[in-house]
Amino acid sequence: MKNLILLTVGLLFGLTASSQILKPVKWSYAAKKTSKNEATLYLKATIDEGWHLYSQYMADGGPVKTSFKFASSKAYSPVGKTTEPKPIVKFEKSFDMNVSYFEKSVIFQQKVKLTGANATVKGTLEYMVCDDSQCLPPETVEFSIPVK
Repeated sequence: MKNLILLTVGLLFGLTASSQILKPVKWSYAAKKTSKNEATLYLKATIDEGWHLYSQYMADGGPVKTSFKFASSKAYSPVGKTTEPKPIVKFEKSFDMNVSYFEKSVIFQQKVKLTGANATVKGTLEYMVCDDSQCLPPETVEFSIPVK
């Protein structure tokens, strides 16, 4: 009986260890006031080795582009579009097209106009990542960035 319990526990640990969820991107956020009523938001993706995250600006028909949606608020309003550094552009056979992406890390920036002294910018971002052999389904992440 004791051996049966040990065998069952061993199998359970083996199954959970082999079925871990892949999370190759970690997001972090910051904000810096640039004047009394303006700030810049920094949305940073840290990408595991071997993976890449796609740009906001690509032709349709390929992977899901990274996108940002900012919640409506009386405390702030986005100014212009979210900016990104120059991506790597490469032909990917799996999509049969040139794609734009980032490796290791990327910082997206968004300017906001503030109507009060303090604001918390909320929203969602959607992104997709691939490595040389697979793509993960697109993921949506909520964010909340205090601006002080």
